[in-house]
Amino acid sequence: MTAAGYPPRPRPSRSRRLAAPASEALLAGAATGFLYLVNPHAHQVFLPCPFRLLTGCYCPFCGGLRMVHDLAHGQLVAALHDDALALPLLLIAVAAWLNVAVGRWRGRPVVRVRRPGWLWPAMVVVLVAWTVLRNLPFRPFTALHP
Repeated sequence: MTAAGYPPRPRPSRSRRLAAPASEALLAGAATGFLYLVNPHAHQVFLPCPFRLLTGCYCPFCGGLRMVHDLAHGQLVAALHDDALALPLLLIAVAAWLNVAVGRWRGRPVVRVRRPGWLWPAMVVVLVAWTVLRNLPFRPFTALHP
């Protein structure tokens, strides 16, 4: 019995705990497979970037689809050219997903991540700085254009 007088809830099964990470992996795999087959360098895959339509400038994520396409084809240098900031963000996302998936598999968190209060403002500063730098019209910043 718990403090409130109710019996303890049974622990969810491993398959139920892994349902969310498995569906996320399937969705990411399907999107990557789609981008493997369809070349975003050759033609527009989705709707155009609204930020680019409104401002004429590249947003922090412009080139992300081309980056995934290049990574799927094993072209790391081309992926870095398409969006150099999205690549480390992708690696961080994969590490976070692995932490959740392994934690769900084991039934307890692998690493408890406590995000400091400055993290979100720092991310905003990095994204704004990246947007400004990749839109500067002179060298060496023109190399950051997707």
